[in-house]
Amino acid sequence: MIIKNLIVNNFRVFRGVHEIDLAPRKQKDYHETAAPIILFGGLNGAGKTSILTAVRVALYGRAAFGRGMSSAEYQDQLDALIHKGTDLSEGKCSIELVFSHSQNGLESEYKVIRGWSKGQKDKLVLEQDSKKIELNYEQCQSFLNELIPSGIADLFFFDGEKIAELAEDESGEVLQTAVRRLLGIDVVERLRNDLAIFLKRHDASAMPTNIKTQIEKLETEQQKASQEAKAEANEAVLCKARVQLITDDIGKAEAALSQRGGAWAQSREQEIEKQNTLENERKDLEKTLRTEIEGSLPLSLSPNTLSKLFEQLDNEKSAKQSQSFNTELDSFMTELSKALSFRLTDAKTALDTIKDCLNERNINQNSTDLLLDISDREYNTVYSQANIQAKKSSSTFNVVKQQLAQVEEQIANLSSNIARAPEQEQLQSQLDIIKTLNNKRTNAILKLKETAESAKRKYREAIENARKIQKLHDKHKVAHNAEASLLNAQNAHLMLAEFSEKLTDIRVKQLEAEFIKSYKNLARKEDLKLSARINTKTFDVELIDDKQQTINRKALSAGEKQIYAIAILEALGKTSGKQLPIIIDTPLGRLDSKHRDKLISNYFPEASHQVIILSTDTEIDEKYFNCADFKYGISHAYEIKFDGVTQSSKLKEGYFWEQKSKTVAEVN
Repeated sequence: MIIKNLIVNNFRVFRGVHEIDLAPRKQKDYHETAAPIILFGGLNGAGKTSILTAVRVALYGRAAFGRGMSSAEYQDQLDALIHKGTDLSEGKCSIELVFSHSQNGLESEYKVIRGWSKGQKDKLVLEQDSKKIELNYEQCQSFLNELIPSGIADLFFFDGEKIAELAEDESGEVLQTAVRRLLGIDVVERLRNDLAIFLKRHDASAMPTNIKTQIEKLETEQQKASQEAKAEANEAVLCKARVQLITDDIGKAEAALSQRGGAWAQSREQEIEKQNTLENERKDLEKTLRTEIEGSLPLSLSPNTLSKLFEQLDNEKSAKQSQSFNTELDSFMTELSKALSFRLTDAKTALDTIKDCLNERNINQNSTDLLLDISDREYNTVYSQANIQAKKSSSTFNVVKQQLAQVEEQIANLSSNIARAPEQEQLQSQLDIIKTLNNKRTNAILKLKETAESAKRKYREAIENARKIQKLHDKHKVAHNAEASLLNAQNAHLMLAEFSEKLTDIRVKQLEAEFIKSYKNLARKEDLKLSARINTKTFDVELIDDKQQTINRKALSAGEKQIYAIAILEALGKTSGKQLPIIIDTPLGRLDSKHRDKLISNYFPEASHQVIILSTDTEIDEKYFNCADFKYGISHAYEIKFDGVTQSSKLKEGYFWEQKSKTVAEVN
């Protein structure tokens, strides 16, 4: 099989129609045959996974999302896939997938067209060699499932989550499911179950009367319990609907209450209490302001006057110091005159000289009138009030003033809210309605729980009766007559069990060999002599080293576990014998550089005849893109770019570091 073309229309992040050429191309200089790798590059969220999803949805429809999905859940999944970007009417989406496939030596080209509108079931059209195949939806889907079974495709179309799921699976359930689907053992098991039912019916014909009576009684009770369980389940659905209706009525009543001011009334008491608290706070702030005004604050309001005051005080202080000095000096001059008269013959000349100097000094001194005449202690007190306490008081006053303004604004807002709120009596009737509805809803919820529990009990009773019936059948099996159909059924039942067991043994051995080959090719430790053993009952994989010691898979690193998972997937693909393309999304996320080197060189170029890789720029980066082993295997590449304005992505041929001018066709 080769996927040739993919066309998506309004699919996930892709707005409008995008046609993507996926057919491998020949590299003129490097290959005689087509290079296998088609590489998509894009940042997270750009739309890489959308490519894988589109292929799976086109081929498998509901099965693309897993088994057991209901029609409603499938419809929700389809609706979620419709593009929801800007400037585009939502509601329609389609996928076209063109591929070639060989059956019985004949190659045909198929086109799958799957389209849907929001809220509507998808439509499926299938063409073979440009001719429409006249089949209905279910027939077309069955044809595709037979052409490419979904269980097989899971081994070829996978993403990082599939790898991680297999890597972390320690129970063997994931591998067991894959092998059973690969070998068709799940179909064999269903056939065996059908035969068991057939044999059980024939067993009943030969049972003793009393056993038949017990079984008939149990079957009657089982049928009754099942019917009652269904009735209770239906009643539970109705109860749930009633709860929802009452909830809606409560919402409407609360909306009506809100329109009448109920929202304000609910907080009215709290608003009043808060207003009283703020009023007390305002009184305290006003008291603080008055205290500052009565204290040193006024002194901070006239800095120029205070400057002149202290200039006068400083001058008076100097003048008083001079006066005191002069008084002391006069007294000293009298004593000096007497002393000089006794010691000098010409004392008068010396005294006159001293007096002239003193007189000249007094003349040069500034004379200041003592207007205030305060003491040094009083001066220090005034200085402290004007230059220290007044500044502190001014700062306190400004802070308190700002707090007061905020409090007054809050009080005004609260007053407005309180004024909006109606009195409690005006809303009481509406509140009573809401209270009644809440009580009604509580009773409805209790009824819902009671009904649901009753349904569960009835279901358990029906299951228990079915178990008892099966136990009686198993306990009282009888010899069957020689009727051909019955004998054939018995033999087929036994043969299928043996066939399933032997087929599993053979294919598991083949799977072990393929796994060892793949793991050694991808593992980082090249000298590792590794073997593997797969339990055919539990499907747990044991890795065995060269000393025949079991390697604990829990001890493997995240990257080693991922290499293990990729090796398992490759081995399963080869064991299937199918020649299908491989699509792998974000394959290198948890690998170190050496593991990545192995995959780039040994896995991708040889994995299949067509390998579609969806990568970020940090996985297959410029180094790997230009690696010879990998580069020569690249047919062509695309870069997916997301536009945040339009909320959509476009594809351009080329990779992050190599771009071509041609943009993939898009029709808005």
